[in-house]
Amino acid sequence: MLLSMTGFGKAVCELENKNLVIEIKSLNSKQLDLNCRMPSFYREKEFEVRNMVNNSMIRGKVDFVMYSEMSNLETVSTINAETVKVYYEQLVSVSQQLGVDSSSAQMFEMAMRMPDVLKTEHEDLTEDEWSIVAKSVQQAIDALVAFRTQEGAALEKDLTKRINLIQSLLAKVPEYERPRIDRIKERIKGDIAELVGLENLDKNRLEQELIFYIEKLDITEEKVRLANHCDYFLKTMQQGGPVGRQLGFVAQEIGREINTLGSKANDSDLQIIVVAMKDELEKIKEQILNVL
Repeated sequence: MLLSMTGFGKAVCELENKNLVIEIKSLNSKQLDLNCRMPSFYREKEFEVRNMVNNSMIRGKVDFVMYSEMSNLETVSTINAETVKVYYEQLVSVSQQLGVDSSSAQMFEMAMRMPDVLKTEHEDLTEDEWSIVAKSVQQAIDALVAFRTQEGAALEKDLTKRINLIQSLLAKVPEYERPRIDRIKERIKGDIAELVGLENLDKNRLEQELIFYIEKLDITEEKVRLANHCDYFLKTMQQGGPVGRQLGFVAQEIGREINTLGSKANDSDLQIIVVAMKDELEKIKEQILNVL
């Protein structure tokens, strides 16, 4: 079954003093492009998170976001009394030197606004807490993979339908081949007769030249290869896993055979079929861009 590169997953981790919301989304990309945003408290675990994502994503432009919804105060701030005292004494000294008349309350208020007056103490991240968070990260990844699987099933259904349409169009080609050859022969004979006259022609030589020319326009080889490529495309989709690149290569080969068929056709009825095939193939190529 195919997997899509487009998806979204979310999980909520409920801890004692906060809720962590984990969201992960992905879009198509030629390789894995991971953007990871986490609270600074969990930044030390970013490498572990990246490994978890790498093991499941393989390819795609992935955005991983973790943010905290506080239920209680996570940190406790305390006043650094020694720092306040130093600031206050310096402010009083400078005001006296400059002859500025300021009250003690004003000096104290100014000192409290100076840097490093408040100390914020963080609790260390425990392994027990991270174990809970890591499970929620995996839940978000699993939700994204499930989304990708669902999207992949829709892609597989659409691609199968379009390959089947190309195969059905290919099945119509033989009914036009014999009339096509007859029309080419008559057209060539008419052109030659108009130029030199039929009485001046060696009919045996003309038939030999016609056979040689028509052999160049024979499309049997292209039909066989196109049919084989379509069958291989369908089989590749059933392999499972990351087959997007492989399907892209097969689609290129299908395109080459359709183009050769069109260049050799030299017939309006076959050209209509070729144009319809190309239209389906372009839609296939667009869809393959989203296949993992």
